[in-house]
Amino acid sequence: MGIFGRKRRTPDEEEPRGRHAAAEPEDLEEDYEEPQPVVTDGPFDVADAPEDEVPRIDLGSVRVPVPDGAQVQVEMDPAAGGVRAVHVVTPQGQITVSGYAAPRSGGLWEEVAAELSEQLRKDGAKVTSGQGEWGLELSAVIGDVALRFVGVDGPRWMLRGVIAGPQSLAAEAPGVLRDIVRDTIVIRGDAPMPVRSPLPITLPDAVAQHIAEQQQAQA
Repeated sequence: MGIFGRKRRTPDEEEPRGRHAAAEPEDLEEDYEEPQPVVTDGPFDVADAPEDEVPRIDLGSVRVPVPDGAQVQVEMDPAAGGVRAVHVVTPQGQITVSGYAAPRSGGLWEEVAAELSEQLRKDGAKVTSGQGEWGLELSAVIGDVALRFVGVDGPRWMLRGVIAGPQSLAAEAPGVLRDIVRDTIVIRGDAPMPVRSPLPITLPDAVAQHIAEQQQAQA
């Protein structure tokens, strides 16, 4: 089990408990319970990643699961000459999972979600918010397209996932998105990075070679 990439400590390894560290048992209310960390099955920091058989595409900073029947699409950035995004296309919609550098204190997703909500409304979308597996989620409708955004604050990283698909499948889309985000592994690295910087994407050799061959054929 991952705790946003941090392993649960055993009782013998517990760190001091802040303002209650010096408190004797008799100083606390009888029904006092020490707050427990929020435990989730993922997404995982690479240090806490499970050894499982889930098929994932390795994009350098993130390893994203690819469900049966899904396809991977690579969106290139011609101006920069690199990869803009990698999408997992499912029957319910196109899913994009992206990692960003974040402060140690966490909380970046709520800031980003507020800005994202404001921008979507400016673009004419109908936006609603709710609570999901990792907290705040955003839903938006633009024309015939339904969007769902989720975010997870991890250790010095934030993971954002979005699915875009037809409104007719909007009820199924969030579950598919959550499944992919839950099984994603994040490789933040130790290098200092400005907060909100996208974690770099690199393609597997076979995928990069295929794209290069396509570009040569089109030249």
